[in-house]
Amino acid sequence: MPQITLPDGSVRSFDGPVSIGDVAADIGPGLAKAALAGRVGDRVFDTSYRIEQDTSLAIITARDSEGLEIIRHSTAHLLAHAVKRLFPDAQVTIGPVIEDGFYYDFAYKRAFTPEDLAAIEKCMAELAQQDIAVQREEMPRDKAVEFFKGLGEDYKAEIIASIPTNEAISLYRQGDFIDLCRGPHVPSTGRLKAFKLMKLAGAYWRGDSRNEMLQRIYGTAWADKKALDEYLHRLEEAEKRDHRRIGRQLELFHTQEEAPGMVFWHPHGWTVYKQIRDYIARRIERCGYQEIHTPQVVDRSLWEKSGHWDKFGTGMFTTGSENRDYAIKPMNCPCHVQVFNQGIKSYRDLPLRLAEFGSCHRNEPSGTLHGLMRVRNFVQDDAHIFCTEEQIQQEVAGFIDLLFDVYADFGFNEVIVKLSTRPEQRVGSDEVWDKAEQALSDALDAKGLAYDLQPGEGAFYGPKIEFSLKDCLGRLWQCGTIQVDFSMPGRLGAEYVAEDGSRQVPVMLHRAILGSLERFIGILIEEYEGRFPAWLAPVQAAVLNITDRTTEHAKAVAETLKNQGFRVVTDLRNEKIGLKIREHTLQRVPYLLVVGDREAENQTVAVRTRGGVDKGVMAPGEFASLLAEDVACRGRRVLED
Repeated sequence: MPQITLPDGSVRSFDGPVSIGDVAADIGPGLAKAALAGRVGDRVFDTSYRIEQDTSLAIITARDSEGLEIIRHSTAHLLAHAVKRLFPDAQVTIGPVIEDGFYYDFAYKRAFTPEDLAAIEKCMAELAQQDIAVQREEMPRDKAVEFFKGLGEDYKAEIIASIPTNEAISLYRQGDFIDLCRGPHVPSTGRLKAFKLMKLAGAYWRGDSRNEMLQRIYGTAWADKKALDEYLHRLEEAEKRDHRRIGRQLELFHTQEEAPGMVFWHPHGWTVYKQIRDYIARRIERCGYQEIHTPQVVDRSLWEKSGHWDKFGTGMFTTGSENRDYAIKPMNCPCHVQVFNQGIKSYRDLPLRLAEFGSCHRNEPSGTLHGLMRVRNFVQDDAHIFCTEEQIQQEVAGFIDLLFDVYADFGFNEVIVKLSTRPEQRVGSDEVWDKAEQALSDALDAKGLAYDLQPGEGAFYGPKIEFSLKDCLGRLWQCGTIQVDFSMPGRLGAEYVAEDGSRQVPVMLHRAILGSLERFIGILIEEYEGRFPAWLAPVQAAVLNITDRTTEHAKAVAETLKNQGFRVVTDLRNEKIGLKIREHTLQRVPYLLVVGDREAENQTVAVRTRGGVDKGVMAPGEFASLLAEDVACRGRRVLED
């Protein structure tokens, strides 16, 4: 007679073994209809799973994150079912859940087409409408291998053959389709109500380029049509905001095959880059950081001592000279320790904050490169703080204050905080890791910040706090970080003279606010859709004359503003004013200053924003004050667009 404890603390008793679905029905018909699976203890099972002893149970529905994952996993199987229905000779391989959806890889004699994709999606909808029961079966491993070979599913047979012999093989059957899977799955295909196939791609079997190429079909699935429509709308918005397209349109940057993963900055893009770099430089200088610059190419031996060679050696660009091996630096920290090591340091010198806009190179796989978001050469707003153990709390707290203030200047006010703890592969003793993790969690608690824990996601040398920005589309971008490192300074011979005269190893805090400047600019382009706040805009104002009679006044206005440090252009072409306004609006120039006969006569300008808001007629000095106020607000106030 199992007694089942529900999440609200209530207990239900049953005369004998009972399925999760039966428990849901006992609670109420609405829950029975909504139930997708159940969490029994700490494991999730299908609704058909039978409970035979006392336990806790939580019914999982589409409103739960676990329920959405089950929907997506089941929709991947629905995709495979449809492919086999339409293309019987196709072989199914693997089909996992990914962020916002799923994919399934297939082996087939010809390439799938967009027309095939539409037919597959239609077939999926028909199978879902049939509300076919999804049933779990078990089979001995060797029998399962032969079973799938008999179906002509050689890839599935290979997967099963790699499973240990003593493990039971679980299969899921829906109608005439059967697939290998651990589960759980929805009770029937009718629970799959909102899905869409997104694209086709190539993929190597088992992710190995030495293996055959398969065809990957990507899809997305949601709890209901409303959620699906909202997701598709977000994708449309993201496409409109794609930083690569806007980068070309605004002539900010480009990339090309001759330098994969490297950025060619154009004048306008470099202007934005310099504004951000100089802003960060001023902010950190006021916080006691000293800027340094270290070499790009460093002997392999330093990377071996720091531990980076063993951990990241395959991701480094290397070269050689005079029988010595070198690496183009993938990060700055070992070089910063070398600066610290010059001369004797005392406890009175700590904390020592060394900052560098260090250019780093990492040999990222070519298939992962993506505009500014994933590159092989990038610059970090990197810094390392050398301090005593007692100074960690104060330094982390000061960094957090600086980081939140900087993010607000860029217009980001929603920051997600995560604490990442020790990974399996790491350097340093457990005692050291205990101290480092405690120091970071104490600092977060002292600031009153809520945070998520990420076990095993720390750097190999220490735990870290990660700061992610949420943009206008709800996407998260991990940018800032601070990491406590008790190990690398000692590995590289760093020490200071303590107050008692002893030699001690400093603690090293690795920290960045923006992370990669390239990536951060990409985030900004998409956040603002190229409509940068006035302080970042490559051109802050354009002066447009209506006729040649007002040319000299337009030039004088532009010169006055340039002399005050503003970025201004003139458009004196013999074109209609409507055309000029449209072109500079498309270039996202924050302010357009129109000069006609009346403005020339009165020594004024007619001011409008790129969004078409009429600011009225004013003297150049009055506009300069308006622009200066806008620049001073940075991203904390959005221009009327």
